[in-house]
Amino acid sequence: MIGKRVLVTGGGSGAGADLALGFAAQGAEVVICGRRLSALEGVAAQHPAIRALACDVTDEASVQALFAQAGRCDVVIANAGQADSAPLSRTTLEQWNAMLSVNLTGVFLTFREGLRQFDGWGRLIAICSTAGLKGYAKVAPYAAAKHGVMGLVRSLALEVARTPVTVNAICPGFLDTDMTAHSIKVIMEKTGRSEAEARAALEGLSPQNRLYRPDEVTSAALYLCQADGVNGVGLPIAGGEV
Repeated sequence: MIGKRVLVTGGGSGAGADLALGFAAQGAEVVICGRRLSALEGVAAQHPAIRALACDVTDEASVQALFAQAGRCDVVIANAGQADSAPLSRTTLEQWNAMLSVNLTGVFLTFREGLRQFDGWGRLIAICSTAGLKGYAKVAPYAAAKHGVMGLVRSLALEVARTPVTVNAICPGFLDTDMTAHSIKVIMEKTGRSEAEARAALEGLSPQNRLYRPDEVTSAALYLCQADGVNGVGLPIAGGEV
C-alpha cells in the first residue's frame, strides 16, 4: 500500500482504529474521520502516517469538505456506524431514522464522494455486518440499513465493473469492540443477566463461539485492495454463521 492514501470513516475506535493502524503499517497514508476529534487524535498519535479530520458522515456538506481536506484518496472505507435495539413495536421513528442516517446514508455519501474523486484505480469498502446478510430479532432498523448497504454495494459494483474500481463490503459478526461492549450493557440492563452471561449470549451467535477481532476486518480489507476480480461481494467474518 506504499504510495496509496486511505480514508477511514469512524476511525476513532474499534475496527476503524485498527484499519487505520493496519493500513499505515503497510505503508499507506491514512486519513481518519469522525465526530469525536479527541478520539481520532489519539489514534493518529500512534502512527505518523495517520491524519485526523472531523466529519459527520450523515451531513452532505461535511462529507464533501472532508474529501476536499483529505486530498485524493485511493481507498475509501465507510466504517462509521451505530447500533440500537428494541422490539419493532416499541421502535420510534427517531430511532428508525437515526439507524438509516448513519448506517446507510453515511455510506452513500462517503461512497459517492469517494467515487467522484478517484483517478483510475480505486477501492470502495463498506464495513457492513452479518445483519446485512440475515435478520436478527430486535434490531430491525439496523438490519434494514445494513441490507441497504449491501444493495448499494452490489448495484454500484455493476456500475464500475469495467473500470479499475471495485466496490465490496465486509460483514463481521459481533466484534470485540466498544460498540459490542455497549450491546452487552444493554442486554444486562434489559434482561438482568450478568456481564459474563450477556457476553456469552453474543458469543453464542457464532459457530466458533467467540467475538471477532478488529484485526480480522483489517486483514479482509487489505485482501480486497489486492483482489482485482472481487467486486460486489459481502465478505462474511462470521465463523460459518452465514
